[in-house]
Amino acid sequence: MKQILFFLIITLNVFGQTPNLKELTFDEYLGYVKKFHPMVKSANLEINKSQANLMMARGAFDPKIEVDYNQKQFGGKEYYSLLNSSFKIPTWYGIEVKASFNNSEGIYLNPENTLPNQGLTSLGLTVPLGQGLLINQRMSDLKKAKIQVQLSQSERKLQAIVVLYDASVAYFNWKKNYSEVKLYEDYLKNAQTRYSGIANLIENGDKSAIDSVEAGITVKNRLLNLEDAKLKLAKSKLELANYLWLENNLPLELQDNITPEDSLDKTILTTLKTNNLLIENISIENHPKINALQNKIELLEVDRKLKANSLLPKMDVGYHYLSEPSSWDQTNFNNHKVGVNFSFPLFLRKERGSLQLSKFKIQDGQYILNIEKTQLSNKIKAQQTEIKSLEKQRQIINHLVVNYSTMLQSEERLFSFGESSMFLINSRENNLVSAQLSKIALDNRYLISNAELFKIMGNPE
Repeated sequence: MKQILFFLIITLNVFGQTPNLKELTFDEYLGYVKKFHPMVKSANLEINKSQANLMMARGAFDPKIEVDYNQKQFGGKEYYSLLNSSFKIPTWYGIEVKASFNNSEGIYLNPENTLPNQGLTSLGLTVPLGQGLLINQRMSDLKKAKIQVQLSQSERKLQAIVVLYDASVAYFNWKKNYSEVKLYEDYLKNAQTRYSGIANLIENGDKSAIDSVEAGITVKNRLLNLEDAKLKLAKSKLELANYLWLENNLPLELQDNITPEDSLDKTILTTLKTNNLLIENISIENHPKINALQNKIELLEVDRKLKANSLLPKMDVGYHYLSEPSSWDQTNFNNHKVGVNFSFPLFLRKERGSLQLSKFKIQDGQYILNIEKTQLSNKIKAQQTEIKSLEKQRQIINHLVVNYSTMLQSEERLFSFGESSMFLINSRENNLVSAQLSKIALDNRYLISNAELFKIMGNPE
């Protein structure tokens, strides 16, 4: 690949006036697109973003240290000095473990804040007995972030496969236009050679002057066809260059000495791995689009569970054991602080409505998933049928090209015996050219059809 890359860079002068042709195979070309194309890199960034969101969601379970210190002095007197410090550990099931140390002193201290001289320590936990026990916002965010990573992986494949498909079509069109240019160049040489031969025969009196007019018209038609083909080739090369990049987002320019793969029809199945996709009953369970839709349904299911949990009453119960710092070895559970927080809407209309909407979204997502499975299976079968049909058509067109070539050779032989005319030769040759152009177009359809099957399967690896 490095050797091919060397010839891609803008160093045409190094090769002299008649550079050697270098073949850029489709497999090498696709390797550059996969590795360096900005849109493929952008697709990889989606995974990095989802992993960053996952880190943020996990941050909701990080332990937290809190310190609150307030002091007031006036007129040489210490009104109060309050220290409240705590260490909190949120857990998976909404239970929060908390250890704290509080100290206070001062002549105008609020009686509620009066503590032992050494301060007061506590250790306890808060348990949600209704909302937030089996699922809460922290749990929901973390679950959704994990699913989002899987979703981004599927979407990355779908985004990358579109780029690879478009890049493949650009390569196939480049090859098609290149083949047409070579075809017209060959037949232009034939027409020019024939014109020179006719001119010599006219000078010797063996042919009439009208034959040179016929031969000259053919030369001009071939020149016109060749010029048009060169224009199409130039445009297809520019289109192909859109997909050629290097590291550091450096675009490449395709040089004139670079040619497409000659035997691409023999390697296309292996390169795109479509040789394993022409069998019946291909499984689509691991298809990235199916996985993406399933991930989206899973995200909606997490929302549904969270909203169903909101139908429960909100009841948080807390217990904290209290002790002076020097008395932890003398357990006395009568020293404690307890609390209960309870709330419950009477009609739950907001909660019930929100839950119904989430269920409807899940049903809608399931309908879309079922439709997509059916459509995907039918697309695969249709594409398999098209590829098999194109293979048969290519065999037929190959026979036609051989037959037209035989007819042209026979007509040229008759012409050499004086038993034919330029009109008949040109007619035979035009039929042969049309057949060869049809063959090139059919080969192009065959290649694109394989790329479409590759795109449908959605596996860029």
